[in-house]
Amino acid sequence: MMYSDKVMDHFQNPRNVGTLPDADGVGQVGNPVCGDMMTFYVKVKDDRLTDVKFQTFGCGAAIAVSSMVSEMAVGKSVDEAMFITNEMVAEELGGLPKNKLHCSNLGADALHAALENYRERRTGAASGPKVIGAHEHEEHREPLDHCPYCSGPVVNLPNMCSCKKCDLDLVECGHCHLYTNKADTTCSHCGAQLEP
Repeated sequence: MMYSDKVMDHFQNPRNVGTLPDADGVGQVGNPVCGDMMTFYVKVKDDRLTDVKFQTFGCGAAIAVSSMVSEMAVGKSVDEAMFITNEMVAEELGGLPKNKLHCSNLGADALHAALENYRERRTGAASGPKVIGAHEHEEHREPLDHCPYCSGPVVNLPNMCSCKKCDLDLVECGHCHLYTNKADTTCSHCGAQLEP
């Protein structure tokens, strides 16, 4: 798995790590079972994000994504920041391996949750953080139509998929629900032990 220089830089030197005790909005997304959890904190003045901090528990790609999302969001209006997509994040990082693209979904979703929380707090509809659980986040996941390893087309078979290009058999991880190589003993996304 190859990471771009930009991904490695944001992983080794993450920007905007920390919390904002007086945050105007807090959003949390992730799945504690698979290990990726992201919490974003935002400060807003005159409808612009003046500060964005994050805390991430997860792989190197998840940390790099969080760092990049925080940089992309600072200085934007709330509406502009709501338009930051997972595709934009991955592009800014110089790309991510296919089996790590779900991290960019988490980053964008965590920022959006913090912004929604900010809006809810302004109307008095919320006081605590906005938490998006694993099942809510999984609804955004698209059905598997290409291999996460080589982007080749897949054939859907009972209980697994098979890539026509690289000839890998892919199974859904019981913990993070992403597809991984059936021949491996652990999931390449979350590291959970795969069922035999």
